[in-house]
Amino acid sequence: MRANESEVEALTRRLVSIPSHDDETAAGDAIESWLREETTAAVRRDDHGNVFARRGRGEESLALVGHHDVVEPDESQLRDGSGRGARGDEAEAEAEYVVDERDGRLYGRGTADMKGSLAAAMLAFRDAEPAAELVFASFVGEEQGGVGARAALGDGFAPDYAVVGEGSTNYAGDGQTDVAVAHRGRRGSTITARGSAAHASEPAAGENAVYRACDAVDVVRDLDAPTATVLGQAVNGSVVVTGIEGGSAWNVIPESATVTVDERTVPGERAPLERVEAVDGVEWTVDQDLPPMACGDAGFADAALAAAGAAQDATPEHVTKPHATDAGWLADAGTDCVVVGAAEPGEAHTAGESVALDVLSRCYRIYRGLAERWPAE
Repeated sequence: MRANESEVEALTRRLVSIPSHDDETAAGDAIESWLREETTAAVRRDDHGNVFARRGRGEESLALVGHHDVVEPDESQLRDGSGRGARGDEAEAEAEYVVDERDGRLYGRGTADMKGSLAAAMLAFRDAEPAAELVFASFVGEEQGGVGARAALGDGFAPDYAVVGEGSTNYAGDGQTDVAVAHRGRRGSTITARGSAAHASEPAAGENAVYRACDAVDVVRDLDAPTATVLGQAVNGSVVVTGIEGGSAWNVIPESATVTVDERTVPGERAPLERVEAVDGVEWTVDQDLPPMACGDAGFADAALAAAGAAQDATPEHVTKPHATDAGWLADAGTDCVVVGAAEPGEAHTAGESVALDVLSRCYRIYRGLAERWPAE
């Protein structure tokens, strides 16, 4: 079989219309039922809500990976049963997601991130004549830090290679879908400074925790951001203080203060934030650490680029992405990944989120082409 643009659009519309920001169950049901009806693959739903399917055979496996949760929609992206925009918590609970088509683009929550690419992957999974074992996986909880992916990996999910359908369109140039071979991660942390309280009229009687926190901020300010190179592509991280809080009253020397730090990590490198603990009374704790991704197999990255080139008139390039995806968790567990998807920069998580229909068809061709050519004989 060969899907056309109308079939890609219809499946995207079906997936996008299903609310999945609070509860992904209905979206998972739709994906599972479609796979059972449209393919002869072995389909499985795990206890976490992730959906898997497998077909073909071979010593190596290639996975087409996405997620079916979304962030909370904007009010304009909701419609209640009467067709009006939803108002209030009760109305929102009963609302459907709006899906509109205008000028060759689909608009609605999840069109770009990432039910459009998910639909393209489902159709490619159905239609491909795979060169190896072909796996489909749609995870829950990606927007909550990779909850579903982490659970699946803990249960033994371990494809050799994966294409993760997050956005890579218009990265190196307009009108093209590129292949991301690396992306940054995110490490969020807290610096806690402790002192001792005293009356502000006698500052020497206490230890000012805010001053200690400021000394720690100076340490962070002087750190170099981490950098790395993956298959010739530069990945530049960052480290920045994003908040500071301390003190209980205007006339009390503060006995505690906290500083939040956002670090965008790169493969193999971290900023040495532990240096802040050289300041008296200061400790540093990591609150979240989403791993970066680096493709470790140049042959696979080149095969993905060749499939992308064959699917479009433009000349795609290897690129890097600025933010974390489930590819980071997969790569951290040993899967060689690339990221290829329809979303363009600035579309995800917005009130006007949209995706181009012709790019969804392009992604279908890329996913199918790679499944049919990898691994190369």
